[in-house]
Amino acid sequence: MSNFIEQYDVIVVGGGHAGCEAALAPARMGLKTLMVTMNLDTIAQMSCNPAIGGLAKGHLVKEIDALGGEMARVADLSAIQFRRLNTKKGPAVWASRVQSDKKIYQFTMKQTLEKQHNLTLLQDTVTDIHITNKKVTGISTRYKPLIKAHRVIISTGTFLNGLIYIGKKSCESGRFGEFSSKRLSQSLKNEGFKLGRLKTGTPPRILRRSVDFNKVQTQPPDDIKIPFSRLIKKFPLEQIPCYITYTTQNTKEVIRNNLDKSPLYSGIIKGIGPRYCPSIEDKIVKFPDKEKHQIFIEPEGLTTEEMYLNGASSSLPEDVQQDIMRSITGLENVQIMRYAYGIEYDFITTDQILPTLETRTVSGLYLAGQINGTSGYEEAAAQGLMAGINAALSIQGKDSLIIKRHEGYIGVMIDDLIIKIPEEPYRMFTSRAEYRLLLREDNAYQRFVSYGHNIGLVPDKVYDEVMYHIKKVKTEVKRLNEIKYQDMTAAKYLKRPEIRYNDLAEKNIIKPSADNLNNNDINQIEIEIKYEGYIAKQQAQVKKMRKYESWKIPQSFDYKKVVGLRSEAAEKLMQNKPVTLGQALRISGVNPVDIQLVMIYLERLNRSDKKTLNRLL
Repeated sequence: MSNFIEQYDVIVVGGGHAGCEAALAPARMGLKTLMVTMNLDTIAQMSCNPAIGGLAKGHLVKEIDALGGEMARVADLSAIQFRRLNTKKGPAVWASRVQSDKKIYQFTMKQTLEKQHNLTLLQDTVTDIHITNKKVTGISTRYKPLIKAHRVIISTGTFLNGLIYIGKKSCESGRFGEFSSKRLSQSLKNEGFKLGRLKTGTPPRILRRSVDFNKVQTQPPDDIKIPFSRLIKKFPLEQIPCYITYTTQNTKEVIRNNLDKSPLYSGIIKGIGPRYCPSIEDKIVKFPDKEKHQIFIEPEGLTTEEMYLNGASSSLPEDVQQDIMRSITGLENVQIMRYAYGIEYDFITTDQILPTLETRTVSGLYLAGQINGTSGYEEAAAQGLMAGINAALSIQGKDSLIIKRHEGYIGVMIDDLIIKIPEEPYRMFTSRAEYRLLLREDNAYQRFVSYGHNIGLVPDKVYDEVMYHIKKVKTEVKRLNEIKYQDMTAAKYLKRPEIRYNDLAEKNIIKPSADNLNNNDINQIEIEIKYEGYIAKQQAQVKKMRKYESWKIPQSFDYKKVVGLRSEAAEKLMQNKPVTLGQALRISGVNPVDIQLVMIYLERLNRSDKKTLNRLL
């Protein structure tokens, strides 16, 4: 046996959507990186719905792209349907979504990883994380007793002690047909990490030719394709429709008559499932007065007859699933190719991670994706990217990159996870972002491109192009505020709801801009002018909160010493260990008066013993 021990800068455990971004980032930043995954053939597999983006999730994908991540580019290249959502509402909640060819997405991402300089891929099972003096030193796998590393990122998805349920039958699995990771879960427990238990599920896949398309609604792709990535100018794949159908009264009856066979309702499954994405049996039980529920029939790709039933996840037995599916309009003769199942898995409670996604107790160990209690490809990829970036910056001796809540949805998500331990799988919503008018899809590059460029993930050409467009928009907004029209400026005239930017030139109010403005430039000009008051109000709110966000709190701070602080607040603060006063203010059970008391105590500590405070920080 060889005594050679491999050494890497960064090791990434897991090859899902979090793992892909976590591995690419440090490799592109010049660090020797290893990705270890159980099966190289399932890298970036779309285990659930074959789509990227959606409400709030599209914002995350745009931000990933602006930071130099990969998901947006691969989504565009594998897209078989582009759609814009919420376009009848305000720009803050406009969202992009693509239906993907799941195999093209998977293989495009896999090839990207294979071609990446500084990145090695290994098919193996990680069994242990090596930790010495509270510092990570490497991993063990089934076939390698030790692989050394300066930093390790765990992104294991639902594989940590995963259990799959179909009816009252269960099996150990991280995904149907694949082994779960029990030893790694136990290894983390042995190191003192607190683990929780969550549940999610997936719907059946059906045979296309068994659907009666005369009874369902067609949902065509948009005529205009708006890419996620600035790097993509052409779309290689054919665009095809999705379909919409509904449950019936018969669906209700079948489910109600078989609830005793559900592992969820019989108490077999202990983990908590996603409230926002309930199983079909959950919908019937929790919304008894609703006549019907919407089901989306989505193609899984251009070269397969499998279709995905979005909205029909279940963990009921196979024969009951068959009866349920055949009670749905247009699916009376449906053939199920893959049955739905529920899955229960371990996650590490998020009071144990820092804003960098490094664990609080073990230096150099980072967590990303469903191991942090989240759900969704986009949420996972965003965490993977941030963990990869921060692991690399740490090795390079540079400051961490922490996205703040007012800067992006990535910041909102990570901040939420740290101050609110997930009691159900966490999913991003626009409603979670209090400054959402500032965090639109269209300005993701303006918000993030400097970060991506400074750390080396966004090339000079893309950065210069974004800066050029930012300058064009500012110049044109300034021009419209200076041009007089009757008793107002052109900008004030544009504020009228029925007036669009192009109307100004058509009405001879302005001369066409000398700059070559594209559709995105025009869209941003309209938003900045039409929503000027709302944007200014949110910017003022951000400015007010910044004083709290800049106040750092030592991790060893003893809240019991703060005179007058309520015991409930002290307990909540001790449990969550907020990094800043801003985070502390967002903890449930902590009020502004509590924060003022902590601030006063920190000020006194700073004046009386600055050396002690700096040492604690």
